[in-house]
This record gives sequence, C-alpha cells and structure tokens, in this order.
Amino acid sequence: MKKRKLGATLEVSAIGLGCMGMSYGLGPAGEKSDMIKVIRAAVEQGITFFDTAEVYGPYTNEELVGEALEPFKGQVVIATKFGFNIEDGKMNGVNSRPENIRRVAEASLKRLRVDVLDLFYQHRVDPNVPIEDVAGTVKDLIQEGKVRHFGLSEAGAQTIRRAHAVQPVTALQSEYSMWTRQHETIIFPTIEELGIGLVAFSPLGKGFLAGKIDEHTKFAEGDIRNRLPRYTEEARIANKALLDLLHQFAASKNATPAQIALAWVLAQKPWIVPIPGTTKLHRLIENNAAAAIELTAAELQEIETASAHIKVMGTRYTEAMEKSTGL
Repeated sequence: MKKRKLGATLEVSAIGLGCMGMSYGLGPAGEKSDMIKVIRAAVEQGITFFDTAEVYGPYTNEELVGEALEPFKGQVVIATKFGFNIEDGKMNGVNSRPENIRRVAEASLKRLRVDVLDLFYQHRVDPNVPIEDVAGTVKDLIQEGKVRHFGLSEAGAQTIRRAHAVQPVTALQSEYSMWTRQHETIIFPTIEELGIGLVAFSPLGKGFLAGKIDEHTKFAEGDIRNRLPRYTEEARIANKALLDLLHQFAASKNATPAQIALAWVLAQKPWIVPIPGTTKLHRLIENNAAAAIELTAAELQEIETASAHIKVMGTRYTEAMEKSTGL
C-alpha cells in the first residue's frame, strides 16, 4: 500500500478504513468477531489509518476498533472525534466546551486501548464555543502527551484559519467524492495553502458509487440513507448517469466502479486520503486495490468533461441534518 502525508508529519496509508458502518448509521451493526476480522485484514493489506468516533454507537465503535487494533499498537494511526452531547445513548447537539473535550479524550483513550490519540478531530463546529478555545484545549492535550495531531471536520475556511493559528491543524475530514465536490473552490485552496491534509469520508457516496445500489434497493431499519434526499428512489434512478460513467471507465481500466471512484479521489491531490468503509472482506480487498490504479491526465479530463453534463439529484443531507449530523 502506498503512503501519503497528512499535514507536515503524519504519514498514513493512501487509503484508510472508515469503521463507522460496522457499528452505526448504515443499518444493523455487524457481528463483532466478523468486524474484528475485517479490521485486522486491513492491517495485513497495508492499511495503517483507521477512523472512528465516540458518537458511533455511541461508544461501541471505538471499543471495537480498540480491541481489533490492540495487537498493532504503534503500527497504525487511529483517528477519533469529539464534539457532541450524548444523552441516554443518543446524540443530542454539539458540545465542544473544553471540559467536554477533555472528558472525551480520557474516555476515548480507554476505549481505544491506547496511551495517546493519534488524530483528534472536532466532529462538528460548535457555534457556542470559539474555535480558538477548542484549538487551545487540544493544544494543551498535545503538550500533555495525550494527543498527537489536531483535526477538524466539515469546518469552513475561516474556522480552519482561526484554529490553525492557535494549534496547527493536521487534517480536515470532510465528505468528498465524484458527486460531492463543494469543497473544491474555497476549502481546497485554503488547506493547500496551510499544509493541511484532507481525509475524504464517504468517497463512494455511502455505497452508491460502488454500483451495487439501484432504485430497487431496500435499506435496513436504522440506515441513514432512508432519510437522505440523494437516496430516494427517484434520485437513485436519476443518478444512474454518474454510475454509467463509472462503469464506462471501469471497463476500460479492467477495474470496478468503486475502484475508479476511489482512484479519482486519489488523483485530485496528493494530500487527500479517502476512508471508504465496509463490513465485507471482499469489498476491503476491492477498495484497497484502487491505490494501484493510475488515471492519466487525459482520462481525468475525459471524466471531468463527461461529469460536467451530469446533474446529481438530491442534496447529501436534509437541511436539519447538515447542522446536526455526526456522520
């Protein structure tokens, strides 16, 4: 597996593994023993970067990742997140007050079975807490040896700049894929200027860009896609145009649509690391093979020209979820 660098010093595998769906958000949680096998298989395949958060479950995903990766302590990078209230086992609004950040850090250290948190993200910006206070708290945790790197998720350009001025930001985690590209105009130039890496979540569009979801697909109870505008039956029919494009290029490269979608993300900037999630070993192998696919400048331009004529139907979240979701 090739390596990439986030920020100035954090080296990780070019593709990471998003672990959320193993416990939360995309239907019933996977069988724990099976999920541990998938995570450990990822390590065997060269994956060194794993993503979780306290709110995934809540708590159960960190516990899963901690148990699975305990034998590889010091060999892998685990990213986790703070920034929500959790009440009665459910997420209830944002909370990045310094005392909550510290509480989450201590709890995450225990659940992940580590001595230091490799990458600690603010999961969502808290409008009630100045970002300088957030960055300052994480800076203190870094100085205390409890955290190595500071990250932000889904933050705007000015928030990133303000945070970075207090404590250098290693990575911004935000949604990015062939059908979610809103960050290219303002966020990309900002983080490139500041030397911040992008960790791209949902690089396969929560499974749609892998080509296995159509208008007949039924999502399980508890699957977030049941509530997302982009995954209505009407939208899935309309958005087949993008899948057709992926299938076309997949055929020409002897690859799968998922591999082309991931290779496209990797080709955009050398400081982007996608973190596709899966609960299946064969999908893990398929996704990881994308790191070896090279799209030429001509192929990238051809994709760009063709995709410019495709209008994606449906927003990625509802308006209310944009403000509150932990996904």
